[in-house]
Amino acid sequence: MTTPVIGVLALQGDVREHLVALAAADAVARPVRRPEELAEVDGLVLPGGESTTISKLAVLFGMLDPLRARVRAGMPVYGTCAGLILLADKILDPRSGQETVGGIDMIVRRNAFGRQNESFEAAVAVRGVDGAPVDGVFIRAPWVESVGARVEVLAEYDGHIVAVRQGNALATSFHPELTGDHRVHALFVDMVRANRATESL
Repeated sequence: MTTPVIGVLALQGDVREHLVALAAADAVARPVRRPEELAEVDGLVLPGGESTTISKLAVLFGMLDPLRARVRAGMPVYGTCAGLILLADKILDPRSGQETVGGIDMIVRRNAFGRQNESFEAAVAVRGVDGAPVDGVFIRAPWVESVGARVEVLAEYDGHIVAVRQGNALATSFHPELTGDHRVHALFVDMVRANRATESL
């Protein structure tokens, strides 16, 4: 089977770190800024950054509707921090004009773990990731307030949901791309491979 091609939405945020992590997890990684680039990838990462800014830039670059369409059609997608917010069907406290891509039946709270100067690292046991807990980097991180029946909770920290999966959509409150531990990205690459195998049947 050929190596999966996975894009990183490159409008704002920690794009380079995700490209490195995906390559380390045996994917071909590409930045994606335009609809024609989105059409060429097997899966997509929505990186951390500022969720309101990313959503507004997605509208400006003509990416929001194509993103929604591909996620609805089953393209594997992984969101970290701001990316988790973008994948939420509902934000508890949205900023004016903030939109989401959607795809996960969850309600999220922005900046739930505190401001920039309250950022921290913590060990997080993630279902589906073998071995020791993942070192989670939480930077102005959201948490998941509640999930629908189809959502699988993969991890909690301090009593709050911080990693979820619904079908081909994966999301974490934290930033595994900043740690050098690529196991969460490897989980996503496996999701992309499985989806490609299903589509080829």
